[in-house]
Amino acid sequence: MFSKSCQYAIRAVLYLATQQAEKEKKGVKEISEALEIPGPFLAKIMQQLSKQHLISSTKGPSGGFYLSEENLQAPMIKVVRSIDGEDFFSSCVLGLPYCSSTHPCPLHEKASEYRNGLLQLLAGQSIRSLAEHIKTEDIRI
Repeated sequence: MFSKSCQYAIRAVLYLATQQAEKEKKGVKEISEALEIPGPFLAKIMQQLSKQHLISSTKGPSGGFYLSEENLQAPMIKVVRSIDGEDFFSSCVLGLPYCSSTHPCPLHEKASEYRNGLLQLLAGQSIRSLAEHIKTEDIRI
């Protein structure tokens, strides 16, 4: 489904969102240890999310990553698109180069329904709303 990078990005963003009450910035090492994600791999993902303005960061001894109010309001679809790109919701599920509505692969119709549903679901959920649900239900990230 989502790439491993995208899964890590989602988890890292939700981790930051659920830690907002602590009002302190989180370093890559702390996040990677909490989520059991390789640090160097996570660092690249965090840089990419920061460049896309989906998370905020500051440099220096008291620096780290955090979510601003604007970040919290972003729909989760932006995180997916920033890591897995636009093709995730339009490329052929079987990887065929010429799959389209006019020349569909055997799974095209069902895969399109599924992807469109997932797209709407992710577009309708802010980072904040998912984080609140995670905290309320005590879900491990």
